[in-house]
Amino acid sequence: MHRFLFLLLACALAVPAVAQPTDAVVVAKAQPRKQKAPPEQAGTPYADSAEAMAFAEEIAAKRGFEGDWARKVVAQARKLPVVSRLMQPAPTGQPKNWGVYRSRFIDPIRINAGVRFWQANRRTLERAEQEFGVPAEIIVGIVGVETIYGQQMGSFRVLDALATLAFDFPDSHPRAAERTAYFRGELEQFIAWHHANRSNPLKPRGSYAGALGMPQFMPSSLARWGVDYDGDKVIDLTNSADDVIGSVANYFKGYGWKTGMPTHYPVRFDASKLDLDALLAPDILPTFTVASFQAKGAILEGPALEHKGPLALIELQNGGETPTYVAGTENFYVITRYNWSSYYAMAVIELGREVKEALAGAERKAS
Repeated sequence: MHRFLFLLLACALAVPAVAQPTDAVVVAKAQPRKQKAPPEQAGTPYADSAEAMAFAEEIAAKRGFEGDWARKVVAQARKLPVVSRLMQPAPTGQPKNWGVYRSRFIDPIRINAGVRFWQANRRTLERAEQEFGVPAEIIVGIVGVETIYGQQMGSFRVLDALATLAFDFPDSHPRAAERTAYFRGELEQFIAWHHANRSNPLKPRGSYAGALGMPQFMPSSLARWGVDYDGDKVIDLTNSADDVIGSVANYFKGYGWKTGMPTHYPVRFDASKLDLDALLAPDILPTFTVASFQAKGAILEGPALEHKGPLALIELQNGGETPTYVAGTENFYVITRYNWSSYYAMAVIELGREVKEALAGAERKAS
């Protein structure tokens, strides 16, 4: 789902995202009064953009569908200046603070909503854990961090957001060329998805980056990892909790989740042997064996000493205070494939754990 997507979280830590590409059609007894788009979302259509129309022709030829249909879709996309502004890099110079970051995601609102989500979807979570090997608390943690279990899925029309970033990504961004190519690929995936599913590409709403549904999948992740887990022949990441759970579990399994492996272990340091620079050099990529990890001054205890795979030293800075350190496993790294951030991964892990504990407490109280 998107290793790029949550580099964006550094820019806006709690910006949710998405609506669904395969939204069901709701038949109303009376036609609702049309509402104007919010001022910040009013934009210039791409109908007069030669670049956008050429893109439509190109993907139609590549994907084998009608050029006229593709042109009509792209022509109705709108350039949203606010999206370009939101894509600017986050300010630098401010120290990272795990405690502050954690507090934005692990709070009573998310924990209580997570308990309700788990209670309502217990059987599906158990099924996904059995079939994909991904613990229920990790799935619950993801959906809670992303959208508070569907409470905040974004208000931008996805077609507009993706088109803006495909054709008008800010030139001042240090990786503008790479990001432009990325979003053109996502726009292509989005349009192709709707053509294949005979659904309306003008309807879905999501994040300013074009992420979709409760789990905030980018279109390429939807196409690759989306699962029809409720068996209704539609992959609906906005309205079907079953599809959300199955898709998130499938995503993690696809990126190499190892059943039964912890995400991290406690770690201490032997100051006389510590080579912190060497331990941090691979960043979040698990690289060290238990023996090589300890040879550089990291102290592991208990089950960690029996760990068979590689480890990474994870550093979570605490502003001006001493950083928090853990030994991350391959499963910790898998979580960062959702968002390339150790802070994000730890927030997912800890939210899932807090929800699990709160659920157990509620059940003890009820019994």
